[in-house]
Amino acid sequence: MKILVTGSAGFIGYHLVTKLSSLGHSVTGLDNINNYYDVNLKYARLAESGIQRNRIKYGRKTGSTSFPACNFIKLDLTDREKLLALFAEEQFDCVCNLAAQAGVRYSLENPQVYIDSNITGFFNILEACRIHSIKHLVFASSSSVYGMNEKVPFSVMDVVDHPVSLYAATKKSNEVMAYAYSHLFGISCTGLRFFTVYGPWGRPDMAYYKFARAITDNKPIDIYNNGNMLRDFTYIDDAVEGIVAAITHIPPKFVLYNIGNNRPVKLTDFIAIIEKYLDRTADKNYLGMQAGDVPVTYADIDFTRRELYWEPKTSIDDGIRQFIQWFKLYR
Repeated sequence: MKILVTGSAGFIGYHLVTKLSSLGHSVTGLDNINNYYDVNLKYARLAESGIQRNRIKYGRKTGSTSFPACNFIKLDLTDREKLLALFAEEQFDCVCNLAAQAGVRYSLENPQVYIDSNITGFFNILEACRIHSIKHLVFASSSSVYGMNEKVPFSVMDVVDHPVSLYAATKKSNEVMAYAYSHLFGISCTGLRFFTVYGPWGRPDMAYYKFARAITDNKPIDIYNNGNMLRDFTYIDDAVEGIVAAITHIPPKFVLYNIGNNRPVKLTDFIAIIEKYLDRTADKNYLGMQAGDVPVTYADIDFTRRELYWEPKTSIDDGIRQFIQWFKLYR
């Protein structure tokens, strides 16, 4: 299959491109390499996957040394003309849109970039899929859309009309926009609500990465809501297996799946596992709830299990152990 993966220099994107290429798919990775966090990590991911940076035309593809069928294009989704030209030239079978401005807390500081990337950029993806008759669009949503829902575990059948951050609002908007395009133009669309994906090559703005860095540097860590948080942490390999299953399971029109571990972990227990594998004790700074945060995330994955035959396999202990191993090497 010929697949476009946007956000391919990102955490999940890097792992997905590597997996799809190893399965024999022809993969084009696309990313704008923005500076939301250290771009050296993004280029390191590209180098690790064997995708080389391209300097020709509008980011014309360069062959991968590891996977000959894997290519990379530096391109921003807000550049509509170049995006449409890429679709016209490549004629993809499937598009997996992982590109987005991530982070709940950053949306309080720089809301405009969320509108540009997550709304305008996603609209351009939908238009490109419509114009070029893409068979299947898979896109990243987020557990953040559940907002302050009190019923747990969170089901894709739940009403999600009360987002508590702009990031969550943009992800909910993506789902609504995709539903409309699916209904109007017959595009098969699959939305994936990810629950706190973690692991090697992860994002430095994520709590687990910040905890590991601060503990290593003998600096205090901030623990919000006094540690009274439950998070459904999903290991990256499990998340990627879920994406691959979704890509190959083309729905008649529009569908949503939760990609979560289905086993919420108390934040203080999570930190204790990080401390164990770093062999250090954190200096903890307990704070109140931060705007945009929610106390609990908990994925109901019964529908995902039934439809995609997908099941998370990695324990939180094993997942953190593998992250810390990578973290020490990368540092």
